[in-house]
Amino acid sequence: MIESFILKIKRGEGPFYGTLRALAVRLTTGTLPLPRFLHPVLNVLFHSHAMTRIAFRRLWAYFYLEPLFRGRCETLGKRFQLSNMPEVDGHVKIYIGNNVNFFGKIGIYSARIFDDPKLIIQDRVDIGHNVSFVVNKEVIIEEDVNVATGARFMDSDAHPRDAMERIADLPPRPEEIKPVRICRRAWIGQNVFVMKGVTIGEGAVIGVNSVVVTDIPPYCVAMGNPARVVIKNAGGVTPQAGAAP
Repeated sequence: MIESFILKIKRGEGPFYGTLRALAVRLTTGTLPLPRFLHPVLNVLFHSHAMTRIAFRRLWAYFYLEPLFRGRCETLGKRFQLSNMPEVDGHVKIYIGNNVNFFGKIGIYSARIFDDPKLIIQDRVDIGHNVSFVVNKEVIIEEDVNVATGARFMDSDAHPRDAMERIADLPPRPEEIKPVRICRRAWIGQNVFVMKGVTIGEGAVIGVNSVVVTDIPPYCVAMGNPARVVIKNAGGVTPQAGAAP
């Protein structure tokens, strides 16, 4: 009966249902008329609402989310900030330095291949929303790295190369797992995929939507699928001889 009543309103059958449909359309698509003199009051209420929401989220993170996540980490440094509880699936060991910020949803996943997979995030790293780490051996993010929204770091392909092994639902072979390292001061753009075995050099910049499958030299700009260097010495800094990439 309720479904039939709603259907008649949607169709606007007759004057009664037509009036109800017009009223529903006006309520769902229109705006409430407000006199101009109320705008200053509404502006104050808007900012009060925003500040209240920010304060509540910060208190929730400070007294609840951060302590719980700290208990899951091997180490977690000073002045760590997060806004959502990271999703951690698996036995990965997590090491986080000082002044690290998680700006949104973070996913950290590991499988059964190695006993002690490690995610290491060093000091002063900013990680954007909806970033994920697939850590079966080791992923290292060095100091002062910026990671934009939607980035993915994977030290494996998640499935074995061999078709029959995939059909058998076997994990990747140990030799197919290769660590990932993002060197200090690198910048990882939005929706970048960093694949297994990759080292991104110091100060390098990876453009949006890139898929990185080979090492990127220090202080270069790389982009594309697969990512290729398009600008060399982009930071105007020449790495010191013998410096680690």
